[in-house]
Amino acid sequence: MNPTRNGPQVALFDYGAGNLHSLAKGLEAGGARVTVTTDWFEALDAQALVLPGVGSFGAAVQALEGHETEVRDALLDGLPCLGICLGMQLFFPDSEEGEGSGIGLIQGRVRRLRARTVPQMGWNDVETGEDPLFRDLSHLTAYYANSFVCEPEEPETVVAHSQYEDQRFAAAVRRGRSWGVQFHPEKSSRAGLTLLRNFLAQVTP
Repeated sequence: MNPTRNGPQVALFDYGAGNLHSLAKGLEAGGARVTVTTDWFEALDAQALVLPGVGSFGAAVQALEGHETEVRDALLDGLPCLGICLGMQLFFPDSEEGEGSGIGLIQGRVRRLRARTVPQMGWNDVETGEDPLFRDLSHLTAYYANSFVCEPEEPETVVAHSQYEDQRFAAAVRRGRSWGVQFHPEKSSRAGLTLLRNFLAQVTP
């Protein structure tokens, strides 16, 4: 599907750490009009915000520095947001991966995977919950590339789980109209595109 003229305007934030082409194409396939930006004012002025999964926590919080409160307030006020992998981890106050402060939308901690083989690279099953993000995705297998996982203080924020070796962890979280997924939907074939469309369906053009 090509992006529609009347589709939602989505800001894809660029931390300056990777190629966002496949994620932008996936969002456009769902009907979005995508703007890649490094400007938080432009990003928060869009109809939805996507925080991608490329880069490290330390580099990403440098891009966020000074804007934590305004980003958090925008999300609490209802700006739809999808955080992917690193983007999900930015929802939290801090991370074992590096120094600096995240958005603080969800309280908890980002910790290194407790596993023999790190990072987790490849396909893994996702136990989805009753959430519109997972419409038509009751049997979801997604692509992971992560060394860290999120541990929310409030279990009700977790809307999906995965298991890696002996560790069961949060595969997706939600607060209000903000969702975070630890896997990469843009690398997860047709199921990943369905998830991106489900997110865009929650955005009012």
